[in-house]
Amino acid sequence: MITTRIGFHAAIRTGSLVGLLLATASFPAAAQEPAADPAAAKDPSTQQQTEFAPGVVTVIPGDADPEETFDGPLTLQGFLDAHPELEWNADTFPDGSPHYDPRSRTLVEMAKQVVLRREIYCLEFSFKPLRQMYVDVPVGNGQTQRKLVWYMVYRVRYRGGDLRPAADEIGGSKLYQRLESVSYDSRRFFPLATLKDQVSGQEYLDRILPNAKEKIAVREQISAPLFNSVEISRQRIPRSTDDNAPGVWGVLTWMDVDPNIDYLSVYVSGLTNAFEQDGEGPDAPYRRKALQLNFYRPGDAMAQTEDLIRFGIPAFEDQQEQDYVLDQYNLEERLDYLWVFRPLK
Repeated sequence: MITTRIGFHAAIRTGSLVGLLLATASFPAAAQEPAADPAAAKDPSTQQQTEFAPGVVTVIPGDADPEETFDGPLTLQGFLDAHPELEWNADTFPDGSPHYDPRSRTLVEMAKQVVLRREIYCLEFSFKPLRQMYVDVPVGNGQTQRKLVWYMVYRVRYRGGDLRPAADEIGGSKLYQRLESVSYDSRRFFPLATLKDQVSGQEYLDRILPNAKEKIAVREQISAPLFNSVEISRQRIPRSTDDNAPGVWGVLTWMDVDPNIDYLSVYVSGLTNAFEQDGEGPDAPYRRKALQLNFYRPGDAMAQTEDLIRFGIPAFEDQQEQDYVLDQYNLEERLDYLWVFRPLK
């Protein structure tokens, strides 16, 4: 199951929509004004020329959301099951209530209304077009095999502006009604990238191919260091406010992709620490936030390297045909990219 982010769902879950509005009110008023162009609000990506890799990259800004800074109220059922002795009853308290505090202040009752808060960050992700090339890949015993490799060259930058719940002490208790923006010198990126055939549901995990990385760096004329998914996890992504900052460059590679694939998406996890969980404990589904990039490949199994893989969902004048294409991506409208919550696999 994949769920997209729904506005204000966390506020409704806690019954405190006013609290969320107060939290967002601590930011500049200009940031709260609706965009003049509704389409631009849905797709704030931009195109950028970069000297470190000739050509154009598509820039997807970070998406740290106030709703992702807390979960709850939750019931810590595992804790309650492990400590039944904490439950009070009339035999222990003849008057039917605790001695000094109201029932709502007992440990058992507080364990039924827990709000978990956390700091949220999200990296900026930029990428070059999804492409293909043939590479001689080692297969063991000193042998190599010629394989068609799909690849994507990308750049990550940390722009700061992380969201952190801020507490005000009122009457001896901490009250969380606002967020504060914080930044650090650097962040790290631990990528997990999957290419998915939206028709068959087949998924392909990013592979580490040293031979392919070298050839891709030459073909794409990358002047900055280029890292695979393991190497880039050891690099610090420095905070940068300059739009021309180099960032850190990486490459994703996939093999044995179905040559008849038409409608596909690339899911990139690790850009943010945001997640969703339904309740708590081992049986509660846990979903990480990921960036979904949609692509369309109008080609076939012949001369695959000559096929142009287009970013985004194709547009058709015929509504029936358009609905069919949208159905392949499980979407109701054309979105080149979106942020989704995916279960761990």
